[in-house]
Formats: sequence, structure tokens, C-alpha cells
Amino acid sequence: MMIPDLRPDADGDTVADISTHGLEYVHRLDTHDHNGDKNFSFASYYLNHMVLQGSPKQSIIWGYAPSSAVGQMVTIMIDHVAHNFSVPVMQDQTWAAKLDAMNAGGPHTIQASLSGSVIQLSDVLFGDVWLCSGQSNMQMSMIQVDNSTEEIEDTINYPNIRVFVVSDKISTIPLSDLSSDGGILLPWSLPSPATIGGPPFQYFSAVCWLYGKYLYQHLQKPIGLIDTTWGGTPVEAWSAPEVLEKCGVTLSKPSDNKAASSYDVLSGPTDSSVLWNGMVHPLLNMTIYGAIWYQGESNAAYNRDLYNCTFPGMIDDWRKKFHTASDTDATFPFGFVQLAPFEADYSVSSGFPDIRWHQTADYGYVPNHRLRNVFMAVAMDLPDFLSPYQSIHPRFKQDIAARLTLASLAVAYKQDVSYQGPYPVHVIISREPPYKFTQIVVEYTMGLNQKWLDGYEICCAFTSPPVCQQGQSWWLPTATVQTYNRGNITESYAFQCDLENVVGIRYAWRQTPCPFKNCAIYGVDNDLPMPPFTYHDRGFVKQSIGDGRYKVLIK
Repeated sequence: MMIPDLRPDADGDTVADISTHGLEYVHRLDTHDHNGDKNFSFASYYLNHMVLQGSPKQSIIWGYAPSSAVGQMVTIMIDHVAHNFSVPVMQDQTWAAKLDAMNAGGPHTIQASLSGSVIQLSDVLFGDVWLCSGQSNMQMSMIQVDNSTEEIEDTINYPNIRVFVVSDKISTIPLSDLSSDGGILLPWSLPSPATIGGPPFQYFSAVCWLYGKYLYQHLQKPIGLIDTTWGGTPVEAWSAPEVLEKCGVTLSKPSDNKAASSYDVLSGPTDSSVLWNGMVHPLLNMTIYGAIWYQGESNAAYNRDLYNCTFPGMIDDWRKKFHTASDTDATFPFGFVQLAPFEADYSVSSGFPDIRWHQTADYGYVPNHRLRNVFMAVAMDLPDFLSPYQSIHPRFKQDIAARLTLASLAVAYKQDVSYQGPYPVHVIISREPPYKFTQIVVEYTMGLNQKWLDGYEICCAFTSPPVCQQGQSWWLPTATVQTYNRGNITESYAFQCDLENVVGIRYAWRQTPCPFKNCAIYGVDNDLPMPPFTYHDRGFVKQSIGDGRYKVLIK
């Protein structure tokens, strides 16, 4: 019996091996015959060379069948051995099976049979599947990064990493599968200069690839990477309508917001939910291990003040819906890149700083009580003012991916590694001799490598009641560090502001806070930067601790 391969070439003919057809291939799985009926087939993204999620999770296999087969049983075999998977064809002409939990490794062959017809997936690995999404800095491809030639040549050394790229697709309704009309830009492929070193902003995502590569180096297990990205897009386009409604977002597009486009040379679709519908919702039936995200530039001037609701809400919603439709964990690990700098202007204090803060749900760090099982890479100290792709697209994706991987090992894989930079524990405010000025002492979570003294700003408000005012109340401390010791990890700043007027403190609150890897404060043991933060007004609560001193706890 002839077993058909699942992957047609560009002309619709079956082929033995997609790698012989180069990158002109665009998957066009036509699930209907000439009478409008469906063929017996797997869903579009189940292809040779793929990675399915391994143990302890169970992967879902699903597909289509003719109307004449409704009620009949589809039998699944792995490596030609029956696993007692027999599932019925439903009224909508789909079938779905949950496989046993499979140990990491391979290659495996998976067959599905129906009334004598057999379809097959070959060279399938089981491991961890990661979804990579966001706008242009996640879409930015390997050919655009620093040291790209050597990086791309090295890809052939990682045959147990497999890559897949979703085509750009908008939809006004949630799709159940990727579009049959060019829905896949790059089918599941082994890494090579051809599959990883594609055109700029096409394939393959540099952050996604490097993250997967570094993960593999640590875990030594197959890694599947799904790239679903589109440059110049706001979080609203990637979110379901119910998420946006909860956050008070008007379900429309910001096409008349000229400022939004100034943050990204690529202008993608901005309509609410259109990318959630067309590029994420079709993947829900696939069990994944986790997701990483690099986005936020387009929201620096659009719904910026809602991002602390929309972004956490999107994470919650993705988790809920992937879990409902597959065996994906209900709180699967989610990582993101905190925005990198933009332009060599060290004075801009709005836009990007606000988004960086909102990316953490206004905690300043992750994981936290609102964003559990979430990790991040701080990138504010990685400017690339000479980037040929404009400074908003830094080429230093290796540093970003390395920091993201380190955080993933700690949060997603529960390894005992130091993955965060320093962070304040509390601030003590006093006015005591011999100082003439109000003094602030900051205590941290770890020892510091202090590269320079600037970075902190104090809010000194003279209104009644005292309230921080953008651009009017924030001052740099006027004195240098009074005491500093790696052992007791405290710093002291002095400045001219009466104690009662001190109503806020913030750090690195700039669109571009520092030169390359030269912000003020790093961890002494891991050389990771302290993330930016702001605490003021209601978030800056002074508690008397006697002797004219006040303590401000950092949440």
C-alpha cells in the first residue's frame, strides 16, 4: 500500500522530502476536494520533521476526514506499533487524539489510518515546544544580528532543534487551523543556513532561534520553535476581544495615532484581535511547553496606560485557552524581553519607561503575585545606535537570548541559577546629623557592582497634597554616595528636599538610560542589570521607624 506524504509542494504535488525543494515552498494544505469535501489529512502544522511536546505532557494529534467517514474510527500508530488510539470522526469532519506522554527523543514515525487509507508523519521528535511571538524585534531574523555569518553557519550543529514559521495572517474571526492559502511561511525544518538565514524580518527569528539554541545546550533535549510574529503590531492585535473589553480598550484600530508608528519602521496590522484570530488561535490544539514574547514598542504611544492590564490579561488568556484546547499547562511559563533602548537621547522619560514598568504589571520584577511563572530579560542597557535597521532594532540579540534563557532555566525549568539583577528591598528616608540634606538609604536583594552613581531620581513635590508631576518634580540626587559596602549592600544619597516632600523614587527612567552594558547598577555575582522601577504617590508609603526616620517598603 502506498503511504502518501503529508506535504504538497507549491503545485500541490506530493513530495518525498521538503528539504529538496528549497525555501520557495509555501504550505498549501487543501482540505477540500473539488466537491467541497475534506480529505483525510492532518491539520496544517502537523508535518515531517516536527517536534511534539514530550513527557510529562501529552501531545494532541488532529486532522480532517471526508463526510462519508463521520462516525468511523481513526487509528493512530507510533513507530508502526498500535497505541490503542482510536478516535471517531466528528460531525464537523475533524478527529483528534491525545497521545501517551512520550520521553524526549526520536526520530519517530506517526501514522493515522482510516478505512484503509494511511497518512504519515516522519522524523518526529518529542521534546519541548516553545511559541515565539511579538512584533519586529522578535521577527528580526538571524541574518540581521551581530556576528550573523558565524551564527548561521553554526546552525547545522543542532539537528535536534526544529523550526516552524507562521505566515502573516489577519482574520476578523478566530481560525481553527492555519490558512490553506499560504498560512505557513516555513514548514517544520531542520536548522541550516537556508532555513535559519532567511531574508530580513522573515525567517528565522533571531531571539527565538538563539533562545532555543541556548536552551538545548543546557537541556540536551529536542526543542521545537514556532515563530508567529509581525512587526509594528500592538498587543491589542494579539489579544482576544474579551481580554481587551476587561481592560476598557475600545475595539478599534489606532490607525489615526501617528505617534504609534514612529516607534517602529515596520507598520503591521493594528486592528484589535486580528493576529490572535489568524496567527495564535489556530495553534491552540498543539501542546506547548511555554512561550516567549518581545513586543511593546507599538504601545509606547498607544494605550500605554492600559498595558499593565492588557499584557497580563493576554498572558492569562493564552494560558487558559491553550490549556483548554490541549494538554498545555494551565500556567505554562511565559517569558518576555523588557524593551531595549531607542535613539541616543538620554533625556526622554516617557513611553518606553512606562511600558517597561507595565510589562511587569507595575511590580518592576517577575515573577510576582500578578505574573506568576513569568520571566524576563532586561534589555535597557543594550542600545545599538548604529543599527542599519534603525536603533529600535538592536543587533545584540545574543545578549538578550542569553539573559532570557538564564531566566527560563530558573523559572520554567526550576534550576538553581542566579537569574535576576539586584532589586531594592526597602528605602529608608531620614534627616539626621551630620547631613544638612534629607538622606535616602537603599537596601538591595544582593551585592552590587556599581558602575556609576547616576540613575536614581527623587520626587520632591511641593503641591498639597504632595503629588509627583511628570517632568516637574523628579530630581537627581545632588550628592554622591555617602556609604557603600558590598557586604551590607546599602547606598546613601543626599539631596535638597524636605523629608515631608519626598514622595517618590525611581531608577533608570529613560527611553535610553545608559550606554551599552553601562547602566549604574549590576549584580556583583551575575553581572545582570537592575531593572527600572518607579514608586511614587500611592505606591510610596512612608512608615515611621522612629528617630525621624521613615521606611518605604518595595512591593
